[in-house]
Amino acid sequence: MGAAICLSVIGVGTNTVTASSKNETIKQNIQTLQKSDQRWIQINLSTQRLTAWEGRKSVYAVTISTGKQSTPTRIGSFKIQSKHKSTRMRGRDYDVPNVPYAMFYQGNYGIHGAYWHKKFGTPVSHGCINVAPNHAKWLFNWASLGTPVVIHK
Repeated sequence: MGAAICLSVIGVGTNTVTASSKNETIKQNIQTLQKSDQRWIQINLSTQRLTAWEGRKSVYAVTISTGKQSTPTRIGSFKIQSKHKSTRMRGRDYDVPNVPYAMFYQGNYGIHGAYWHKKFGTPVSHGCINVAPNHAKWLFNWASLGTPVVIHK
């Protein structure tokens, strides 16, 4: 017979510690990826830039649109879980058919082509990483399932 223990810690400043440790983890992941020859994708929310890397060598960089303030892009380290040349995306206030070159890295969060706007460089999405369709095609062909995606501010 086994026992399960659940410990909850609640205190002032918890968010600061969590954010700080998450930032440290992201920084360590980037350093580890740069020491490898692995392909990986970096999303910088502050600069609205996506950079495709092979180890420490940048091989492609584009301006993107990430989540707006009310529907932010999640920060963290992920891996490409599925790829779809074309898919339909639906949410509470949107229904977009034929979304090109979608690569999902966490649930419904993904990197994909966006043909419905030209506001790259400005956060306008529902949390996904919007890329111009021609750039999304290049990324789709370059990345494979399991490719790391690191998202930070």
